Amino acid sequence: MNKAVLGISALGLALAASAGTAFAAPDWSKVPSRKVIVFYPGPANLEWIMNGTQHGGAKGLKKGEACIGCHEDEKTRNVDIASDKILKGEKLEPKPVTGRVPTIPVTVQAANDGTNLYLRFSWKDAGGGAEKMDKDNPVKLAVMLEDNKVTAKDTRGATVQIGRAGGCWGTCHADVRTMPGGNDKKTKYVIGGSLASGNYYDLMQWQSGKGGKGVDGYVADKRVMEGGKALVKAEGKKDGDTWVVTFTRKLAGGDGDIALASGKSYNLGFAIHNDHAAGRFHHVSFGYTLGIDTKADISAAK
Repeated sequence: MNKAVLGISALGLALAASAGTAFAAPDWSKVPSRKVIVFYPGPANLEWIMNGTQHGGAKGLKKGEACIGCHEDEKTRNVDIASDKILKGEKLEPKPVTGRVPTIPVTVQAANDGTNLYLRFSWKDAGGGAEKMDKDNPVKLAVMLEDNKVTAKDTRGATVQIGRAGGCWGTCHADVRTMPGGNDKKTKYVIGGSLASGNYYDLMQWQSGKGGKGVDGYVADKRVMEGGKALVKAEGKKDGDTWVVTFTRKLAGGDGDIALASGKSYNLGFAIHNDHAAGRFHHVSFGYTLGIDTKADISAAK
């Protein structure tokens, strides 16, 4: 074999190796983690949290404060939410819900390699015993990303950047399905939502049923569970008593995908449907910032 062929072969091997490492998941044992508590919110919807007579935190939202500024302890990361009372029907929930835990601690990790964003969520199985609403999926985990454009108005007409302050609460309304008195045919939505204006949430979901499935969609004027192009892979498994779910997502985006750039931060919220839960009967996070190579609540560094 001549030197030219050897050179081309060596170059090909080098390119193949670099391509392989570019899409390799990070060594999660070396990636910093952030504790996030997801909690049972009951029917607490966007209209409720924006109403100052019902929710004292509405004043803070109007000032631009994030929910975690009031509800999350900076040292322990525990949250001050009466989910136990909500489950018992003592607050918000019209009737008691049995067989569900108030909160679930989740370990969140993030990284990027210049091409892809990697997200990892792990938590101890929370047990069950509640009604099996979604018989096909013991567990689902959904992540929403937002680019500082989704807003909401309080009862006095003041504008609040709800994507930053409250995460995916910008999609949760009193009139959607499974809410008390809601429309069974109405999904999550963003008020005035549209892809063209950027007023939407990017949505990824992992479903545990039937061998596991990844969903790449968005929430604008309605929720769409398909059409996204950024999701490369969604995987999950139960390892002993611990669930581990990972997402691999391109930084670049298409229709319905938030394009992620190094040096910028975005808003992130996620929800876990535990023990065959469906609709609003999930555990949700508050809103957190996700930084791509920059400081944030959750940072995805190279």
